Amino acid sequence: MEKRWIKYFLALVLSLTNLNLFGQSEIGSSEFIIGRLKYHGGGDWYNDPSTIPNLLGFLGKNTDIPVGKDEKKVQIMDEDLFSIPVLFMTGHGKIQFSDEEAQRLRKYLTNGGFLYADDDYGMDKYFRQQIQKVFPDKELVELPNSHPIYHIHFNFESGLPKIHEHDPGPGRGYGIFHEGRMVVYYTFNTNISDGWVDPQVHGDPPEVRTLALQMGTNIMVYALTR
Repeated sequence: MEKRWIKYFLALVLSLTNLNLFGQSEIGSSEFIIGRLKYHGGGDWYNDPSTIPNLLGFLGKNTDIPVGKDEKKVQIMDEDLFSIPVLFMTGHGKIQFSDEEAQRLRKYLTNGGFLYADDDYGMDKYFRQQIQKVFPDKELVELPNSHPIYHIHFNFESGLPKIHEHDPGPGRGYGIFHEGRMVVYYTFNTNISDGWVDPQVHGDPPEVRTLALQMGTNIMVYALTR
């Protein structure tokens, strides 16, 4: 079973995150950090600052991953982009990648990086437009409930849980694949990351927040081990 060997594999992966994705420089920490993508266009990339610290805390308690305490804010053109194994982006509005940013994000993703994007209601059409600039030769593919991201650590038999009701219908999860590896995971009509924030922000009951944090754990474990 995957859970039996995952801690040993994660130890190897986390030791490698001391090096950037091209093996060019050390970042000086063996703790797993998540990069929050600071993008242009006017969308609120910064919303809900408790999101990532809370997820990292849950990861630390429920996996063998040595975690940091906070996010690292990063822009696509930042020098240290390639030292961050997982990027997270969210927001309610417009996203804009320049041609240079699109090319660099593609390079990051096709050389070992991973992007998790969560629509916080309002960014869907902009995200789809901009990710197409990054991967004009690929499509967002809806994942079946049987996909490993829904079962790798916590088991979601029915696939992606729905955390917030923005629109009717189920939550949807999409992936972009490069050479058989999923490099982008995008969630729509569920807002998983809203369930990571401090409980008083949205007033979600504990069981809903737990589902969101468990799904977030699956995303991060999948990103680190696949």
